[in-house]
Amino acid sequence: MLRIKVKPLLLLVMILGLITSCASRKDLVYFQGETDLNTVYEQSTPKIRPNDMLSISISATDMRATEPFNQNNVYQIRQPQNQEQALNVFTVSEQGTIDFPVLGEVYVNGLTRNQAIQLFKQKLEPYIVNPGVNINFVNFKVSVIGEVNKPGTFTLPTERITVLEALALSGDLTIQGKRNNVMVIRETNGEKKTYTIDLTSKEALNSPVYYLAQNDVIYVEPNKSRVQSSVVNYSIFVSIAGIIISVIAVLSR
Repeated sequence: MLRIKVKPLLLLVMILGLITSCASRKDLVYFQGETDLNTVYEQSTPKIRPNDMLSISISATDMRATEPFNQNNVYQIRQPQNQEQALNVFTVSEQGTIDFPVLGEVYVNGLTRNQAIQLFKQKLEPYIVNPGVNINFVNFKVSVIGEVNKPGTFTLPTERITVLEALALSGDLTIQGKRNNVMVIRETNGEKKTYTIDLTSKEALNSPVYYLAQNDVIYVEPNKSRVQSSVVNYSIFVSIAGIIISVIAVLSR
């Protein structure tokens, strides 16, 4: 009788294992296949938009010449190790301009950070010999939601970040995350667009949204097993129970 009881138990474990083992290797492994990589960061460099916050500092050999331009418009940001840094920060208006000391309204909408630096240098040359300009995003952030280990919004010290780096910040996808259909939501000229990336293919590295822009949102869709586990499917339970009862009845004869 002991052997009869053990066999149904082992069979039950095997049946449940087959039912729950829905994912295969190709569903989980990143960057499969062969493809030529041609992603160039310069083609995807984020552009300055309205409501962006930019830290702008001016330097020169004679620092006294920079004083009218480096007026205290201080914004405190928290650095690693809980250190605070005071920055001279300007918010881009809805019209795409910055109200900068002495220079007045400077139109920066649609420029990359490097293009904005060159524009400010040109405008400062009548006032400062060989001016130095440093511009950085202060509120560059991306959000990661869905089937990841640590969903959230991440404010970054740089505008250069990839989808992979953003997913790494969120602790990577859970085992239930759908790797072949990751969505990126991006707003361009006031219009939201969605893109999908298949992380199981090397083609993901050539995606137009492989490099993220400010305020991008990454959504990781749950796979079928995750959806099924969150919904009580009584028909499946009834079918499994019927199979188990039948097997036990046969083996118990």
